[in-house]
Amino acid sequence: MPKTVSLAAPRPHRIRSRIGVGLAGGFYPAPHRYQLYLTEGCPRSLRISVTLELLGLHDSVATTLLTLPAETPDAFAALRGAYEATWHHYDGPLTAPALCDRWSGRIVSNHTPDILRDLAGLPVCQNDARLPRLNPPALTADIDALRELLDRDVTPTAPPLARTTALQSLDRQLAPRAYALGDELTAADVDLWVALTRFDPTESLAPFGRLRDYVRRLDAHPAFHGKVR
Repeated sequence: MPKTVSLAAPRPHRIRSRIGVGLAGGFYPAPHRYQLYLTEGCPRSLRISVTLELLGLHDSVATTLLTLPAETPDAFAALRGAYEATWHHYDGPLTAPALCDRWSGRIVSNHTPDILRDLAGLPVCQNDARLPRLNPPALTADIDALRELLDRDVTPTAPPLARTTALQSLDRQLAPRAYALGDELTAADVDLWVALTRFDPTESLAPFGRLRDYVRRLDAHPAFHGKVR
């Protein structure tokens, strides 16, 4: 579940529109049309933040970081307005990450996997050969499977045995390759790096040398370096 940024108890409303054209439908992918609301300390927000850097989208997709309501009241008010514009008489929590359409003032999506796919699929990214192909079609199933494993077993609250087994498997998989799924950086590396940075590399990752070195190597990458964890 995405991290919620409200003390409200009602179950969050899932909003899953998409950015797309033609048969895909959805919101048109115009530059500077979209805004992201991200939450400080949220792993899913961190995934999106790194993805924006990798794809060079910070100039064309605005971002707003939510901290505490008392610290960012205007941001919370704007997000509340977007939810109310999307869902009449909205009474749920202000779920973030959230992708908003600045033209209509509505929420496009608060489903992180869809947001990540839509960002990587923007024409400005697809048409620039210098940018990484984060979601190559041939690896879609592998990316989804790794994300499911990480969300289930590679978290601080996962059962210790399941977490250790998953880390051992991931450490072995890195033996013949530079990145999570091969020799090219993909969305799987964003997911894996975010999951691993929730652990102390000198303690929890100490038995897994390849994973520890992998985290340090990506830490030096401009898109990952200095990100708040």
